[in-house]
Amino acid sequence: MVRNRISLVNRREFIIGMGVAGAALAAACREDAGSFALEDSGSDVQLPELPYAPGALAPHISENTISFHYGKHHQGYVNKTKAAISGTEFEKASLEEIIIKTAGKSDWAALFNNAAQVFNHSFFWKSMTPGGGGEPGGRIAEEIRRSFGDYGKFAEAFTNAAATQFGSGWAWLVQDGDTLKILQTANADTPIAKGMRPLITIDVWEHAYYLDYQNRRSDYIKAYMDSLLNWDFAEQNLV
Repeated sequence: MVRNRISLVNRREFIIGMGVAGAALAAACREDAGSFALEDSGSDVQLPELPYAPGALAPHISENTISFHYGKHHQGYVNKTKAAISGTEFEKASLEEIIIKTAGKSDWAALFNNAAQVFNHSFFWKSMTPGGGGEPGGRIAEEIRRSFGDYGKFAEAFTNAAATQFGSGWAWLVQDGDTLKILQTANADTPIAKGMRPLITIDVWEHAYYLDYQNRRSDYIKAYMDSLLNWDFAEQNLV
């Protein structure tokens, strides 16, 4: 059994499908269901509710960190995204369409960065759960063994990706076709802009851990892997 079963996120919340990059991927997301964490309309971009109480991840992530990270950083990205799409062609676009259509376009860089950070942070909150972490069971465990050999090899590679991401960014477990891969992205970059399907992520921007761990990123990563990682969410995101 996969640990800490949670209910499926509402289908109206962020829907994407595997496919090619660009507009074709955005169109495919409406047909090939895959439930993620976000509101599905750009006109309704908002701060999603946390899937647990603000203090529920303590002592691994404190309520103080959540109050700043979720309440200020994440809220700020939402506010800037809403301001940036106002009066533009993206005003009624879905969040995934905004991300895909603005990726790599210098004139839309600010919008991409903020919209992608809305997605990344919402996905990050779902990637954790109180009492999580450790080795999974179920289908996600089978896919990890098939792609990495065993859980130990996956854990080592994922931990290394999170620890060695230079500066601000993210480490992801993604599904790319029929294979699971580990991906590093810098700053606001996100797998959906690359045609990959995210399963879980860890935020390694300093604001994600500095109040609790200062410069000890490795301790934060260990806490995430051992005590927080939400394998139920990862399995739900498999196609």
